[in-house]
Amino acid sequence: MMPRVRFAWKGWGTAGAIPPERRLGREAVISLVIHGCFQCGASMSGLFLNLYLWRLTQDLAVNGIYNIVLYLITPAAFAVGGWITKHKDRMVTYRLGIVMIALFYLAVVLAQERVAEFYIWFAIFHGISAGMYWTGYLVLMYDVSTELNRLRFLAINMVVFNSAGLAGPALAGVIIQMSEGLRGYTWTFMIAFVMFAVAAVISFRIPLMRSHHKAYHLGLMGLVMRRNHRWVKSLVAFLVLGLFQGIMLFLPNILLLQTVGREDWVGYFGVLFSALTVATGYVISRAAKKENVRLYVLCSTTGVVVGSAFLLVDVRLWTVLVFMILFSVCNPLAVNTLTSYYYRLIGTLPLKGQLRVESVVMRELFLNTGRAVSIASLIVFAKDLQSVWLPVVLVTAAALQYALAGLIREEPGE
Repeated sequence: MMPRVRFAWKGWGTAGAIPPERRLGREAVISLVIHGCFQCGASMSGLFLNLYLWRLTQDLAVNGIYNIVLYLITPAAFAVGGWITKHKDRMVTYRLGIVMIALFYLAVVLAQERVAEFYIWFAIFHGISAGMYWTGYLVLMYDVSTELNRLRFLAINMVVFNSAGLAGPALAGVIIQMSEGLRGYTWTFMIAFVMFAVAAVISFRIPLMRSHHKAYHLGLMGLVMRRNHRWVKSLVAFLVLGLFQGIMLFLPNILLLQTVGREDWVGYFGVLFSALTVATGYVISRAAKKENVRLYVLCSTTGVVVGSAFLLVDVRLWTVLVFMILFSVCNPLAVNTLTSYYYRLIGTLPLKGQLRVESVVMRELFLNTGRAVSIASLIVFAKDLQSVWLPVVLVTAAALQYALAGLIREEPGE
C-alpha cells in the first residue's frame, strides 16, 4: 500500500520545473498521508459534531461554550504535549493525540444524546486530544520540511488536508439523511473512529528522532519575547487570526443547516468549499513567494471582508454561499503564508531551532485565545441566528485581519 502512495507523491514532487531542493522527502510524504487519513475522519466527524449539538439543543450558546472550553483547554494540552515531545519525541505526542481523538469519538458514539448533558466534559476531552495531536504534527511539519521547501510543503499539506475532506462531508451527510433520527450521526462518528485508528497505524512508518536536547524551556519564553519583538508581533498575528477563525470553525455549518434544512446538502456544500481550498492550495504550492507575505494577507483579508459583507444584506442561502466560497478561496492564502512565515522565525530564535516545540506551544496559546475571545463576543452580542448583530460581529472579525499586514515583515536577504 505505502509504496504506491510514495510513488504517486514522488511523481508530483519531481514533475515540472520543481528544483531538487524544493522536493519533499520520504518522511514529509508519509506525514502527509497520515494527516490525510486523519482529515478524512475529521471532515466527517468534526463537521457534524457541532450540528449534532445543535440538533440536540437548538442553542447557539451551547455550541459557543463548547468551543470556548475546547480552545481554552487546548493550549494547556499543548504545553503538556510539548513536555512529552521534548522528553520523548514528537511522534509519541502525535500518536497519543491520534489515539485520544479516536477514543473521544468512540465516547461520543457510546454517549449518544447524553453528549448534550455532559458537553463541558466532552469539550475538555476534545481539547486535550486535539492539543496532543496538533503539538506533534506542528513540530513534525517543521522537522520534515526545510527553509527551501517549507512554503511548498505547507501548500501541499493544505491540498492533502482538503482533498481528504472532499468525500467525507458528502458521505456523512448522506448517511445522516438516510438514517432515522440521530442514528446517522452515530455511524458517522464510528467511521471516523476507524479512520483515526488507521492513521495511528501508519504513523509508525516515521521513526522516533533521538535528541540530546531534552530541556523544556517554556518558562523562558517570556525572556525571548522581550528580546525578539518581531517574533512577538508574529504571535499577536496568530491571535488576530484566531479572532476570525474561532467563529468560522463552527458557525458556517449551522448557518448552512438553517438555510438548506438538510444535513446531506451541508455535506455537499462542504465538498465544494474543500475543492476550492484544494485549488487555492495547489496554486500557492506552485507560485507563492515568501517576499510577498504582506500582499497575500491583504488580498486574503479583502476577499473574506467582501464575502462577509453580503451577510449584512440578509442571512440567506445565496449570501452564505457567496461568503463561504470567497472564504474557501482566500483564507488558505493567509493561513499558509502566516504559518510559513512563523516557521522561518523559529529558526532565528536562540539555540538554533531547539525552541521549536516551545514556539509551537506559544503559537497555539495566542491562536486559541483569539478563537475563544471571538466566540465569546458572538455569544454576548448575538443570542441566536436571527440576531442582527451576528453578521456585524463576523464582518468586524474579518476586517480585523487587515492588522496582519502590519504585524509581519520579511527581513532583507531572508
